[in-house]
Amino acid sequence: MFLVCSDILWFEEITNTLVGTVVDWRTTVTTKLISSAASKLAYANSSKELSSYDRSQILKLDHQDWAEFAQEWRNSYKTFVMNFVPGKTEWRDIDTHHYLSLLELLEKRKLDNIYTKEEVKEISLVWHFLDPWKDSSEGIHQLSSMFITSTLSNGNPSLLDDLQKHGNLGFKKLQSSADFKAYKPHPDVYTGAAKAMGLHPGEVAMVAAHLVDLKAARGCGFQTIYVERKREEDWGHDEEDYQDARSWVDMWVTEDENGFMEVARRFGCE
Repeated sequence: MFLVCSDILWFEEITNTLVGTVVDWRTTVTTKLISSAASKLAYANSSKELSSYDRSQILKLDHQDWAEFAQEWRNSYKTFVMNFVPGKTEWRDIDTHHYLSLLELLEKRKLDNIYTKEEVKEISLVWHFLDPWKDSSEGIHQLSSMFITSTLSNGNPSLLDDLQKHGNLGFKKLQSSADFKAYKPHPDVYTGAAKAMGLHPGEVAMVAAHLVDLKAARGCGFQTIYVERKREEDWGHDEEDYQDARSWVDMWVTEDENGFMEVARRFGCE
């Protein structure tokens, strides 16, 4: 059962959003985009596979350009899941979205002739191999010594399995929004996850670096743990929603407090 002891919260289960909270998508994705373009350019220079125009399109892009590309790719995901309506919108898993979105973004930047569709597919799978934040693996392993830890991510099951293995994340369970044919922040995901675990929502704590996710989880009865991550929060610090969150988030870990290691420390995990 859920128990409050002083200012420390105890739960049967801790669920986590994954991308952004547990893993650093921005660094990994930007690096992949840059290295893929560099490899293609190097091969093209020797094989003359690309036109001079296509080579010039690659050459004029710097690190900041690719970082902005990565951010726009991530933003397309946010738009997709926020607009998904269970039972009305045609189902598409996140791998498929990442692939189709990448095709669109390459076309938008006139880079669509650079890669084959097989190469675009390979690049799109970078989301399966995102590197964790430095505190994630050890912190989650420590939490797993006391709680049942689980993902609750919009990523499809194979993506979550690869992230777990790649980052040695230590989750005891992997749960995907795909299990419930909906995407967070739709309430079906949170209520479905609690039911699948045989728990009441109040027995589950949601951990996220995104207050919109935590607000939706709280609306379904979950407890909430906010772990700040650099550049992950969409709500501005001056916005009313952000200020109001200070009153309802059950545990707030700031960016300089070592993330999941700090969560584990507050729970007394070893």
